[in-house]
Amino acid sequence: MTTAAEWVAGARPRTLGLAIAPVVLGTAAATTESDLRPARALLALLVAIALQVGVNYANDYADGIRGTDADRRGPMRLTATGTATPAAVKRAAIIALGLGAGFGLVLSVIVDLRLLLLGVASIAAAWGYTGGRRPYGYAGWGEVAVLAFFGFAACAGSAYVQDATVPAAAWWGSLVVGLPACAVLLVNNIRDVETDTVAGKRTLAVRFGRPFATRLFVGCLVGSLVSVIAIAIGTPSAAVGLVAVVFALGPIRLVVRRSDPPSLVAALVGTVRFTIVVALLTAIGLGFG
Repeated sequence: MTTAAEWVAGARPRTLGLAIAPVVLGTAAATTESDLRPARALLALLVAIALQVGVNYANDYADGIRGTDADRRGPMRLTATGTATPAAVKRAAIIALGLGAGFGLVLSVIVDLRLLLLGVASIAAAWGYTGGRRPYGYAGWGEVAVLAFFGFAACAGSAYVQDATVPAAAWWGSLVVGLPACAVLLVNNIRDVETDTVAGKRTLAVRFGRPFATRLFVGCLVGSLVSVIAIAIGTPSAAVGLVAVVFALGPIRLVVRRSDPPSLVAALVGTVRFTIVVALLTAIGLGFG
C-alpha cells in the first residue's frame, strides 16, 4: 500500500508555488481596476493547484512507464520506484485533472463559458507533456508550454475571471511568474541531461547543452524582474517586487557554479521560492497602488 505521505511526496508539493503565484498576482492586477471577488479567486486557485498536481502525477506515470526515471537523480518518483503501481498513479492524475476540470466548469459558468476552451487546452497540455505517442516535453517544447499555461493562462486568466478583462499589469505579470516557472523546468532538465539523453528525451538542455540552458535559466529570472519594472511604470508601488532579487541570487549561483544533483535540486526549490516572493511582493505593491 502506498502511504498518504508518499502520495503527497509524489504530488511534488514544493512545486505548488508555481500554481499559487500566478493566481495571486493575476487577482491583484485585476483588483487595481475592480473590486475583489473572493469566491472567483478561490476557484481559480483550486483549478491551478488541481491541474498542477495532475500534471505532476501524469508526468510521474508517463516518465515511469517509459523508463525515463529509471536512473533519476532528483526526488522520489512513485512509478519508477515501484512505490505505487502505474495504474494507481495514472488514476491519481485523472482524479486531480478531473477536480481541476470540475472547479473550472463552475468558474466558466459563473464568468464566461469560453473559459472552457482554456480549460480543455490546459488539461490537454498537462497530459501531453510526457504522455501520448508524441509527448511535446520530449521534443523540447516544455518551456514554451510552461510559459503559456503557468504564465499567461494562469495569471491573465485569474485576472479575467475577476471582471472579464485583463489589465496590462496582468499581461506583464504573466511574465513575472511564467519566466521563473520556465527556469524551474530548465534547472530540472539541466540536472537530468545525461539520463534524458539516454532515454531519448530531447529537452532544450539536451538539444543545446548545459551552457545554453544555464544562460537561459539566468535570463528567465532577469526577465521576470524586468517585467516587474514594466508593471511599476504604471503602478510605481509595484517596484517593491524587485526586492525579490535577493531570492534569485542563490539559485543563479548554484546553477552557474554547480552540477551535482543535490545542488540543482536546491536551485529548483530556491527558484520556486523566488517565484512566490516576487509574485507576492508585486501583488502587495499593486494593492497599495
